[in-house]
Amino acid sequence: MRKLTKAVTLAVCMTTGAVATNVLAAPITIKFSHVVAENTPKGQMALKFKELAEQRLPGKVNVEVYPNSQLFGDGKVLEAMLLGDVQIAAPSLSKFKKYTKQLQVYDLPFLFKDMDAVDRFQQGPTGQKLLTSLEKRGLTGLGYIHNGMKQLSASKPLRVPADAEGLKFRIMTSDVLVSQFEAVDAIPLKKPFSEVFTLLQTKAIDGAENPWSNLYSKKFFEVQDYVTETNHGVLDYMVVTSTRFWKGLPDDVRGTLKTAMDEAIAHGNKVAGEKAMGDRQRIIDSKRTTVLQITDAERQQWVDAMKPVWKQFERQIGKDVIEAAIQANN
Repeated sequence: MRKLTKAVTLAVCMTTGAVATNVLAAPITIKFSHVVAENTPKGQMALKFKELAEQRLPGKVNVEVYPNSQLFGDGKVLEAMLLGDVQIAAPSLSKFKKYTKQLQVYDLPFLFKDMDAVDRFQQGPTGQKLLTSLEKRGLTGLGYIHNGMKQLSASKPLRVPADAEGLKFRIMTSDVLVSQFEAVDAIPLKKPFSEVFTLLQTKAIDGAENPWSNLYSKKFFEVQDYVTETNHGVLDYMVVTSTRFWKGLPDDVRGTLKTAMDEAIAHGNKVAGEKAMGDRQRIIDSKRTTVLQITDAERQQWVDAMKPVWKQFERQIGKDVIEAAIQANN
């Protein structure tokens, strides 16, 4: 009887051990949610991360990418992340105002002269510090992904600020962008990115601001008569994860994932640089819209009208942060 009891105990222990081993061996599922198409810089970055992560951690991680707001829109994804329903996202920088006001620096109009300046700022000490500014709210920034400089599209030609008066523009959820358009007597409307095409098509709004990649990939140029090449702002994203999830990973897994993410972001930013001018030319070649190039004098009118927005948000963002961004232009 004693031998039988020992045998049963041994069998139970072996079975329990096998179950525990199987549980431990189960791959970690990483849901990556974003709102744009797969042929955009962010979409390509997400796919590259999936490829590298699964290649380097075979059987240990399973990355599921959900583009085009299939899982969550940018307005809900951060809340979902804190609840554990999604592990990685890359919302536009304007979506983080609820968690920190300093990231509003990226929405200031005519602050960065080009994407090289943006990159210098992001890779510098101030930009890197902003990545960790969310940790007290449960979020960890993993890096920045570019989309490009923003252009104005509208149902009428926009050459000087007076041309925008009374027009309705879709904007992201950003108080800075509200002030930006109010500075030229336009009407800013906060609407989800997934609704922009329909809003433009039905004339519910008159225009929007987007980089060339979004204008082309989401076909906004097909329902806008004019695109004015203003390069007035930047649309970038922060790749972000839950601090609890990230710190809860085994050290070796977390290190490998961070390296994979760094490489994926570099790939996405390379795609962004290549696509910006490529998509611009494709839009011109389509002849579905007219691309306007404004003169230096006309552009200066936009700068003069919108630059007071910097001072309006200086206290929220921090004068030192704005100064660091200005210095990145040199």
